[in-house]
Amino acid sequence: MSRHPLPHNQDDDSPESRHRFGLRLIAAYKIVQALALVIAGAAAFQLHRQRTIDELVDWLEHLSMGDTGGLRHHLIDALAQWGPGRFVAIGAIALAYAALFLTEGIGLWLRRHWAEWFTVIATGSLIPVELYELLREPSWIKLAVLAGNVAIVVYLARIAMQPHRRRA
Repeated sequence: MSRHPLPHNQDDDSPESRHRFGLRLIAAYKIVQALALVIAGAAAFQLHRQRTIDELVDWLEHLSMGDTGGLRHHLIDALAQWGPGRFVAIGAIALAYAALFLTEGIGLWLRRHWAEWFTVIATGSLIPVELYELLREPSWIKLAVLAGNVAIVVYLARIAMQPHRRRA
């Protein structure tokens, strides 16, 4: 029996093939983060007019919520204090992070070696801030985000340090 080499589109035992699922999962996560930030940025840009902020505050004041923690009142106070200029800055920052996450996500989806390192550096640089926020005001969500990002950095760093063959 003669043995035919596998076509390049089938899985083999290379490090790239073994980690395809993990890379795609992280890529999808980064792309979802980017889309959420685009939506948040667009919403922030809508608040660049004082009239829009006043309408939102009015709507929140009349909203019937089981507001035991005072979340609604904190949100109203923040909206009133921030003013329209700050929302433009928030929108710009959200779009900048969206571009970063989208670059990471697309690069990982396409299994580019540079994207592995780019994501390790970008995600790893945020870990000290996430740790500070967790220690300042602990919550299960902050802990989960920190743990997830540490896992992503460790996983991608291990993959990135493996020898890579030229990719199609």
